[in-house]
Amino acid sequence: MNQFISEHFLLQSNEAKVLYHEYAADMPIIDYHSHLPPNELAQNKQWQNLSQVWLDGDHYKWRQMRTNGVSEYYCTGNASDREKFDQFASIMPYILRNPLYHWSHLELARYFDIDDVLLNTDNADEIWHRTSAKFDAGLSAHDLLEQSHVQLVCTTDDPVDSLEYHIQHASSKSKVSMLPTWRPDNAMAVENPTKYNAYIDKLSAVADIDISHFQDLLTALYKRHDYFHSLGCRLSDHGLNTCSFIPASDQELATIFNKVRAGSLPTPTEVEQFKTALLLEFARMDAKKGWTKQLHLGALRNNNSRMNETLGPDKGFDSIGDWSQGEKLALYLDTLDREESLPKTIIYNLNPSDNEMIATMIGNFQDGKTAGKLQMGSGWWFLDQKDGIERQIEALSQLGSLGRFVGMLTDSRSFLSFTRHEYFRRVLCNVLGNDIKQGLLPKDFNLIGNLVKDICYNNAANYFGFDLPKA
Repeated sequence: MNQFISEHFLLQSNEAKVLYHEYAADMPIIDYHSHLPPNELAQNKQWQNLSQVWLDGDHYKWRQMRTNGVSEYYCTGNASDREKFDQFASIMPYILRNPLYHWSHLELARYFDIDDVLLNTDNADEIWHRTSAKFDAGLSAHDLLEQSHVQLVCTTDDPVDSLEYHIQHASSKSKVSMLPTWRPDNAMAVENPTKYNAYIDKLSAVADIDISHFQDLLTALYKRHDYFHSLGCRLSDHGLNTCSFIPASDQELATIFNKVRAGSLPTPTEVEQFKTALLLEFARMDAKKGWTKQLHLGALRNNNSRMNETLGPDKGFDSIGDWSQGEKLALYLDTLDREESLPKTIIYNLNPSDNEMIATMIGNFQDGKTAGKLQMGSGWWFLDQKDGIERQIEALSQLGSLGRFVGMLTDSRSFLSFTRHEYFRRVLCNVLGNDIKQGLLPKDFNLIGNLVKDICYNNAANYFGFDLPKA
């Protein structure tokens, strides 16, 4: 069998091969947005087998297993680790052209030195035993990140989180830094008063503030924001279907807050007014401290109500949403720009039809001071595959400045997902290499290669203000 994950995987021209191998391949990784569990990195987690690190919590794989007739028992159920692995192996011949086929074999090659066989039912036993040797030797979370040349990981954390594991990890011997990211979505979720009030009680306790009024809520959030900053946090994040924008007066916000605290359901307009106010206030917090804000727009979440009730969120029942995104996003950014409170901002879209809108939107609010202050985010979730990455590169290149792009991230809960950076780098180099071959870019490898190095690492190191060396 010809080697599938070869040294020239995804590289379709000699020019692409030069760019990848001489400029991209050895660059370190700044993974500025992930969902890795901080406790597992701090405690240097070890796993007993491939299934535990590969399938537990991976909704990408669960979706495809269900699609191919695999029972939930083998996805999120109580089947043994080996049974789950065998079921995943059985679907591989049916997911050709799905990014999971690429990702899975890339992970087997990079972390387990398995690049001579393809995963399927016939060789599942061989692959299971070959990977087991690594786990028997004590493969750990630190090992995986260091092997991938990861310098920094940013996790995703709620304002009520103690960040105890970030503190613990900072005193460890790991070569990889871990910093928190402020994700205050729960502080805006007034559409469910019961859950919201339980959350506000938690926030009140950790901030040591009696939250009886709307201004108390802001005081508590500012206090937690300060705490996150003290532990190295330099990014915030929001997961939104759309960017809210219906302004409200201070009195209206106080009334909405009191209404929800009394257990009453707010109207849809009141919900959006409340979210708008907090989104603006969170941006002001970020701007004052020089943080970068991330907006993840367009996910239609938890569509299968039966499975959501049974399994809970984030189990693989989400889709691309088709909302109109531009108008309210523009109003939000413009309001902050007018009051000089617009922080550095990365905008990710989940619907590819929004690519050009986002690529042009960021150009409206660049300030002429901070290069690439507003960023079009990398291909995200359903778009972090070859086609989605290429589309994002095309939109940003044609309508913005590709050379200021801060590059890829994992957005993952898996410690094996750092091959996503390699995948992105290969796609990027292939796009640029093909342009050189076609005469669309000059055949100047120093010029194009330095752009590649900037996108892979240097731009992120400079943009976020992390104390990291230039590569």
